[in-house]
Amino acid sequence: MPRPGEPLRNLGFLTIGVFDGADPGPGHESLLRTIELAEDLGYDSVWLRNRHLQFGVSSPVAVLAAASQRTSRIQLGTAVIPLGLENPFRLAEDLATVDLLSHGRLQPGVSVGTPMRYDSFRTALYPETHDVENFTKDRVLRLLAYLRGEPVSDFEGVEGIETWSRTVQPHSAGLAERVWYGGGLESAVWAGQQGVNYLTSSVVTTAASSSTDFATIQAEQIDAYRAAHVAPGRARVSQGLVVIPTDTATPEQVRMYTAYAESRFARTLAPQGPRKMLFAPDLVGTSEQIAEALYAHAGFQRVDEVAFALPFSFSEPDYRQIIGDIATHLGPALGWSPAS
Repeated sequence: MPRPGEPLRNLGFLTIGVFDGADPGPGHESLLRTIELAEDLGYDSVWLRNRHLQFGVSSPVAVLAAASQRTSRIQLGTAVIPLGLENPFRLAEDLATVDLLSHGRLQPGVSVGTPMRYDSFRTALYPETHDVENFTKDRVLRLLAYLRGEPVSDFEGVEGIETWSRTVQPHSAGLAERVWYGGGLESAVWAGQQGVNYLTSSVVTTAASSSTDFATIQAEQIDAYRAAHVAPGRARVSQGLVVIPTDTATPEQVRMYTAYAESRFARTLAPQGPRKMLFAPDLVGTSEQIAEALYAHAGFQRVDEVAFALPFSFSEPDYRQIIGDIATHLGPALGWSPAS
């Protein structure tokens, strides 16, 4: 539990990877340059959000395959892949392939549930089965089984000139132990019981808590995860909040960042919508100010890994300034040292 003077062990950031729908190539190239910069700055990890039918990365595994060939050390994560739009069999093949290409650097984060706006595209996604698809955690269990190398076929051997395996190929040993799961309190307990890693974010649900304070609720979820974990000594939790340090920002950038946070502040005051979602305030200021706020944050006090979220709508120069300040100012203020 980091306090002033105790080091933060793992520093990362996550991004949506925005692009222009009329010309998506440059946005993807910009994202790859940002990942390369993160490795140069000594970050431990970089994480990609997943967006479907939007102008953000829809195929993080493909992007990370490219990133694996342009980096050599940094951990490559997904936060998170919604499994409702995935076939766990095929996803296991893709994840294992990228993990091998990256020499064991993949950190796959997943979640379940009915996809957002499912009724708008369900017949395109599942033409014959959209009414009977199982969007429960069974999808995660299937993915874990396939990554672990459990049999998926009742045939193994040679047929003609082709050799067949009972298990998903390729197999990447140890990948299943690097799977992360994101969700609320019930999901935190379940993740601990399954022995998978747990991702928190800048959004919590308040339905299962007597509190309406974001940090308190996040701390409750982390405590529940650790208490339920089958092997507490290897329980891993990563916190993801939106932080925007301004140490080297221009006055124009400071005004833009401040206006961005102010435009989103109202949603942090009370639970939103039928799911009673509560959002964390964006942290904007000098690294000294942000570090002080984090050390006072009950959720941050319970982790030693973070993946700070980048805002969705900024430009590449803005992102370079933000991740540069996180690595050179905020990270050291949190006791972190860049990887060599």
